[in-house]
Amino acid sequence: MSCACIVLSLISVLRGVCPQKTFIVAMDGSGNFTTISQAISAAPRYSSIITYIKIRAGIYHEHVFIPEEKINLYLVGDGIDKTIISGNRSKNMGFPTYDTATVRISASGFVAKEVTFENTAGVNMNQSVAVTTEGLYSAFYRCRFLGYQDTLYVRLGIQFFRECDIYGTIDFIFGDARALFQNCNVYARRPRQGQSNTITAQGRESGKKMSGIVMQNCTIASAPELLPRLNVKTYLGRPWKNYSTTVIMRSLLDKLIDPSGWLEWEGQGHGVDKVYYAEYDNRGPGANTSSRVKWARTIKYREANKFTARNFIQGQKWIGLTGIPYYLDL
Repeated sequence: MSCACIVLSLISVLRGVCPQKTFIVAMDGSGNFTTISQAISAAPRYSSIITYIKIRAGIYHEHVFIPEEKINLYLVGDGIDKTIISGNRSKNMGFPTYDTATVRISASGFVAKEVTFENTAGVNMNQSVAVTTEGLYSAFYRCRFLGYQDTLYVRLGIQFFRECDIYGTIDFIFGDARALFQNCNVYARRPRQGQSNTITAQGRESGKKMSGIVMQNCTIASAPELLPRLNVKTYLGRPWKNYSTTVIMRSLLDKLIDPSGWLEWEGQGHGVDKVYYAEYDNRGPGANTSSRVKWARTIKYREANKFTARNFIQGQKWIGLTGIPYYLDL
């Protein structure tokens, strides 16, 4: 199926003109399937209808792949604390970072609600992804992402996260998508001895491409295990690639944030002259920008407005029709 046809299918679904298909996944056998992967396999390919996969409470120990032909697929859990998809692959086990993901989403038009995605490999196992998302137009509502290093890989596409909880240590929100986080809670965990926490690692390589990580009205704080007396430095992010772009705006930054704010990437071979790391109208004890690194910037309203749902991810065209609450502007 051509890219143009996929986009047309997505548009028709977003306009609400298509019927729906529903599968139920239940571990006790009371649904249509006992595993999520079985339900995804049964979902139609390149479908112009929404396929709802309702996942009943339980911990599903499986590695889930949603291929690009399974467009317009919704995963709906019984609650963020009740429906859990759990895996444990890691770089230390011999997997490339890309393949450590508990759930990998390559399809467009994907939505998840009320689900926890976790990678339980642990703090000593290096890169261990909970979710990789790389399709066009993906949205997550009231979901939880649990891991340590590289928890959430927003690899490609256009992504929206609303009222989600993301936990991790090193570069735990990373990738080269256009990813907007609204009203989310971002929690730094206790890293390995001698390590610092970096919340983001954005991967924009070209000045011509439009991508970035944007947090709007989020809370960035310590997980309960990260006690103040541990003296762990935590940074808003570090530039993975030459044109790395990250914006934190109108968010609450707790005291865990190091006064310098941002960290250079050691040994990467590129400088920071082309990166765009910006803050706008944040609050809290970690929001003081007077001691920030020289290559970060504090921006004003007009500049920040470029990174809203309206202007950064064209949210007026698609988010509202997923049934997820959102706001378009600052």
